[in-house]
Amino acid sequence: MDVETRRAGLSDSPAIAEIYNQGIESRQATFETEPRDESAIRRWLLEHDQRHPVLVAALGEAGEPGSSGPPVVGWASISVYRARSCYDGVGEFSVYVRDGYRGRGIGRALLLALIEEAGRLGYWKLVSRVFDSNLPSRALCKRCGFREVGTYEKHGRLDGRWLDTVIVERLIPENIV
Repeated sequence: MDVETRRAGLSDSPAIAEIYNQGIESRQATFETEPRDESAIRRWLLEHDQRHPVLVAALGEAGEPGSSGPPVVGWASISVYRARSCYDGVGEFSVYVRDGYRGRGIGRALLLALIEEAGRLGYWKLVSRVFDSNLPSRALCKRCGFREVGTYEKHGRLDGRWLDTVIVERLIPENIV
């Protein structure tokens, strides 16, 4: 499968919203419970500047009839980790893949592209939290060079259940001087 990754544009808002809403609905990837509409995603994209990229993955095949390009099947982002300047080189990342396309290397392509972009932008570390029960995401992170550094027990409640999250990190050695 030919996967192309690129910076997201505002025109990707509908696809990003749909993919994120699948993640919300599945209850496997986020503590969020309210779906996002296209306008909310547009605002979110506008908050992500050059330093905090959002990437999308599109298949290198024709999209739906009448579409303007290949279908967007996943997205990844780097967000601010903490506001203090000592953490400027640490980014918090997210990766989401459309239902029906998971397990095909799209998440890996996105995460590797995000790591490369993070290196280019001067980040020295990427971090995230993954539900301890989300074994595919944990395996993806491991395949992309992340290590699990601990567990936040009962980190949040989702649908009345306490969930633990596993903390993952990956250093970007070329930016550690």
